[in-house]
Amino acid sequence: MEPSVSFTHSHDGTTHSHQVVIPDGPSPRLHLHGTVLPDGEPRDLWIVDGRFSFTPVPDAVTVHVGGWILPGLVDAHCHVGLEAHGGVPSERAEQHAVADREAGALLLRDAGSPVDTRWIDEREDLPEIIRAGRHIARPKRYIRNFAEEVEPEELVAEVVTQAQRGDGWVKLVGDWIDRDTGDLTPLWPQAVAAEAIAAAHEHGARVTAHCFDEHSAEQLVAAGIDGIEHGSGLNDATIAAMAERGVALVPTLINIENFPKFAAAGEGKFPAYAAHMRAMYGARKETYGKALDAGVPIYAGTDAGGVLPHGLIGRELLALAEIGGAEFALGAGSWRAREWLGRPALVEGAQADLVVYDTDPLADITTVLHPALIILRGHIVGGARVR
Repeated sequence: MEPSVSFTHSHDGTTHSHQVVIPDGPSPRLHLHGTVLPDGEPRDLWIVDGRFSFTPVPDAVTVHVGGWILPGLVDAHCHVGLEAHGGVPSERAEQHAVADREAGALLLRDAGSPVDTRWIDEREDLPEIIRAGRHIARPKRYIRNFAEEVEPEELVAEVVTQAQRGDGWVKLVGDWIDRDTGDLTPLWPQAVAAEAIAAAHEHGARVTAHCFDEHSAEQLVAAGIDGIEHGSGLNDATIAAMAERGVALVPTLINIENFPKFAAAGEGKFPAYAAHMRAMYGARKETYGKALDAGVPIYAGTDAGGVLPHGLIGRELLALAEIGGAEFALGAGSWRAREWLGRPALVEGAQADLVVYDTDPLADITTVLHPALIILRGHIVGGARVR
């Protein structure tokens, strides 16, 4: 049975309700009218052969009138195919991707996964994934079954391997608990990290890193890294350096909310680590506010996979709005994130990925939790209005 879409619009003071059946076929021609963000202007959009057009298409089916239209959301830090114990079967990885899609996240940056998810690229109904290969960590200095584990002298070669495995990104583990010190410490000597980052750049890849504490982020930014994940311990000097060089930050705020739990779990063996985690948690809003004020480019990522389930991009946007407001949060999880990852937004000829909301998310950011219509590659794949 063909999907149908219900919507309402007002004309001459009268509200009209519509139930539209989407014609069967590989590439339906669709029409929408609504307020397009970030411009904030009411516009007509047509979708032809899975791509946007601003030229009227006479035989297009109108599937929505009114509402607010955004480029498809972006989860810039997640792990499709990864759960707490490690990699999962493809059937479970599919559920991850579907959960993200149903939340409106149509572009995913997979920040490290031990399983091959390239089969998802063949699925027109699942989000696009930009991969970072597999995490790279030191032996016994990260979560078991997650990473390729190498010593510093092997780092450059492994970075090259993961650069070839990924889609233009490499993911380092920048710090983890050192049992000798009882606290977070950097995994890689700065000189070795700089050589590895240079090697990734030579192979056309950018490098990002898991960094909780102050020192790993400081050293890796000095070593030329392109991104910092989490960044809970960023100090003023590192923030200034990131802003100057345009080093990206993906704070994963809803995962940072787990810091008190992480601290409690480590209290018995590592009291210094526990105190450190609590201190960074307590300062998190000040830290990220400083990064925003300094001009550090910040993007939305949930860290789904491992600890958190998928499909939480709306919650992450709400958390980002607490730091910088609704417009900042929406851009971090939509149009600015797409530009950063090299994917166009709502422009002529771009792939037709969009999310429609019934009410203005700039006025009420909680609207992002309830997409009315989700269109992926020109096909309606979800939303409250779909029957």
